[in-house]
Amino acid sequence: MPTDADTAVVPPAPAEMLRSLDALADEVGRRIGGDLPAVARMFRATTANTLATTVRPQPDGTCYVITGDIPAMWLRDSAAQVRPYLLLAAEQRCFADLLVGVVRRQLSQICHDPYANAFNETASGAHHDGGDRTEMSPLVWERKYELDSLCYPIRLAYQVWRVTGRTDHLGATFRAAAARILDTWDTELDHDTTSTYRFFRPGEGLARGGLGTPTASTGLIWSGFRPSDDPCERHFLVPANAFAALAAEELADLLTATAADPATVAEPAAMAAAARARTHAARLRRAMAAHALVDHPEYGRIYAYEVDGLGGAVLMDDANVPSLLSLPYLGWCPPDDPVYLATRRFVLSEANPYRYAGRALAGVGSPHVPGRYVWPIALVMQGLTTTDPAERVALLRTLAATDAGTGLMHEAVHADDPANFTRPWFAWANSLFSELVLLHAGLPVPGTPPGLLGATGRWAG
Repeated sequence: MPTDADTAVVPPAPAEMLRSLDALADEVGRRIGGDLPAVARMFRATTANTLATTVRPQPDGTCYVITGDIPAMWLRDSAAQVRPYLLLAAEQRCFADLLVGVVRRQLSQICHDPYANAFNETASGAHHDGGDRTEMSPLVWERKYELDSLCYPIRLAYQVWRVTGRTDHLGATFRAAAARILDTWDTELDHDTTSTYRFFRPGEGLARGGLGTPTASTGLIWSGFRPSDDPCERHFLVPANAFAALAAEELADLLTATAADPATVAEPAAMAAAARARTHAARLRRAMAAHALVDHPEYGRIYAYEVDGLGGAVLMDDANVPSLLSLPYLGWCPPDDPVYLATRRFVLSEANPYRYAGRALAGVGSPHVPGRYVWPIALVMQGLTTTDPAERVALLRTLAATDAGTGLMHEAVHADDPANFTRPWFAWANSLFSELVLLHAGLPVPGTPPGLLGATGRWAG
């Protein structure tokens, strides 16, 4: 496998890749098409959607991935959009090249600004026109600091390494990005005292002139915004901190691997950075145990969605990932963990203010889209984390029946009327749906926690 770190990769060949996805869809159809024909048909469309509509190979060998109907690249979304292709990357160079190119683009973006969540393809100065007051640059589309935005690229880089054995995305740019991430996490352990990050937007900014609501120093990492891009109410976002603990462990492994790789410059700094990452991981795990749990009068000991270290907590869940519902998918806990199961019962009940039930479907929504809208991402995540095969099948049927004839996933669907939806297609939701179908077909994407139901088998193509 290539190990020439930071060298350009061969741009992917979409026609060849689309043929491979067709072959995968044929196999999925053979495995589940008899029982779930509509799901099998939708899988074919959703798996190809990201490649056909959002991937833009660059002359420098990196790959820019737009989020869909917005011409910008989100760190979180882009990682999630290409994740299903890990299944093919071990055997097919073109998919491995694509993933390496995406990671290298993400790492360069983090080096440019670790507080930004979305970037332009060029330094065009395009941006979300909301009257933002923060330290912008022409390459940044939006500068909402979201803890998960730094975790997703780490995880993708880690999974590419584990699946393909490649290290050509782990050179000097990776080490520089790792340093920016660790420095940012160090700063945001005590946001009120040490951080210069501010974000204010009329009607959507952070409290106290962009500083955010008060927090105490707890060992958790501050986040300005949720993965929905909505502002946090209490700035220690629990599922994002769980994700950060896992990402820190993966970052430490990657840094250790680069220090030992003869094709890279073995630097003591890489081992020192790995030690810093492990310190963050251990601190986060302790802080999660000490501060992330609350006692609910009906559901018992559960995870809060947000806390502030001062006694404040937000009890809810949002469809966007990382979410409380997604904790087993992230690898934080097994799906039968008692605290997770209690949290799951809360999330899927009327006690969660953003869970909706209607004539067409029931599931978790988001304050990002007001009203009685269920997000397919949340239905997919419910299916990915269930321990009940019948629940997974029922959710797949619901997803296929509420596409309003588009054959693709939407951002949100009204609980009473599937024809009332936001976004005709949503690339992140399409890719996550593909993951659920692959898991149900016994072809889990590499990196899927083995405890998830159906995570057995492998397809070599």
